[in-house]
Amino acid sequence: MGFMATAESYVLAIGTKKGLWLARSSDRKQWSLSGPHFLMSEIPSIGIDTRGGTPRIMVGVRSEHWGPTVVHSDDLGATWTEPEQGAIKFPEGTDAALERIWQIYPDSAARPGVVWAGCEPISVWKSTDGGEHFELNRGLWEHPHHSDWGAGYGGAAAHSIVVNPSGENVHVAMSTGGVYRSLDGGASWEARNKGISAYFMPDPNPEFGQCVHKIAADAVVEGRLYAQNHHGVYRTDDNGENWVSIAEGLPADFGFVMLTHPRREGTAWVVPIKADSERIPPDGRLAVHRTDDAGHTWKRLDVGLPDHEYNAVLRDAASVDTAEPVGVYFGTRGGSVYASDDEGETFQEVASHLPDVLCVRAAVVSGVPATGGTPEEAVEEAVEQAAAAATTSLPA
Repeated sequence: MGFMATAESYVLAIGTKKGLWLARSSDRKQWSLSGPHFLMSEIPSIGIDTRGGTPRIMVGVRSEHWGPTVVHSDDLGATWTEPEQGAIKFPEGTDAALERIWQIYPDSAARPGVVWAGCEPISVWKSTDGGEHFELNRGLWEHPHHSDWGAGYGGAAAHSIVVNPSGENVHVAMSTGGVYRSLDGGASWEARNKGISAYFMPDPNPEFGQCVHKIAADAVVEGRLYAQNHHGVYRTDDNGENWVSIAEGLPADFGFVMLTHPRREGTAWVVPIKADSERIPPDGRLAVHRTDDAGHTWKRLDVGLPDHEYNAVLRDAASVDTAEPVGVYFGTRGGSVYASDDEGETFQEVASHLPDVLCVRAAVVSGVPATGGTPEEAVEEAVEQAAAAATTSLPA
């Protein structure tokens, strides 16, 4: 299916414990849902690459039978492609096997074709061909701390990858291990966790070993990042050298989500969870919290969300788009997915009764089938084609 420029439309990819669903909209108010794709396979990671003329959806699929790999679609889910030898495979001599792909991160438009992946066992990978083949980052894999990195409750995860505009400054966060920084594009790495608590360890302020749940970069201020920790919400203004708490004003400092605005300085979103013993929204009342001043104050956002909710929101089960105003999206472990077209001020339910939502990714896409038609007709046609292909399974 070919694409041509048209008015904005929106795609929302929802990865669950038992497959992938895709939603399309022309206005971020009415959504059409298709799926499941890869039914009964876990979808812990999704990347939507909009840097080229044709959007590419990349999906980390984990089948109990076929194992994990990255598949991609260049027609919004109508068809899927998997490299014959697998997209990610540990080299001989590493004595390791891929368990799960936790993160798929398209780099900037200045580096077309470059896509990063964070995996289990804890490792970082880089593709230069749009996510079809990945190469292991040896600097992190052979780091002296590697043997001491542990597994969080969900597994050993390299779950966050942040690359600055130049491409030389790369941050990775892992559970458990903390934040690591490279100043040479990934050739070498140093732990950067000063100020982040590891209260569960004999030394609560170690060099590494923190259970950082998610990091994200400020869109404007170079060297400013935000972190959601296993108890603790933090900000650094000096490229990770020092982290300071910004949890004051939140109902809980535990959670998994950390999102930042794609254009505006100081704006970030979190979803607080009460922990450790309960792992539910505080008082059973689900809410997103947003800061517009880099964490000095927080605003509770819950209009349109249910009065009672006892399911958590996982680290990658939330996303923002690049529209104006920015859309905010998230899914729960109870299978509900919510969307906001006004930066979280109001939400509406897009999907319900899905399996556990593991990953949500949203994007603004341009393109309708080359045969023409209105954006609404294009959405309908794309959804119908995706639905027809929903039984697609990975090849043997």
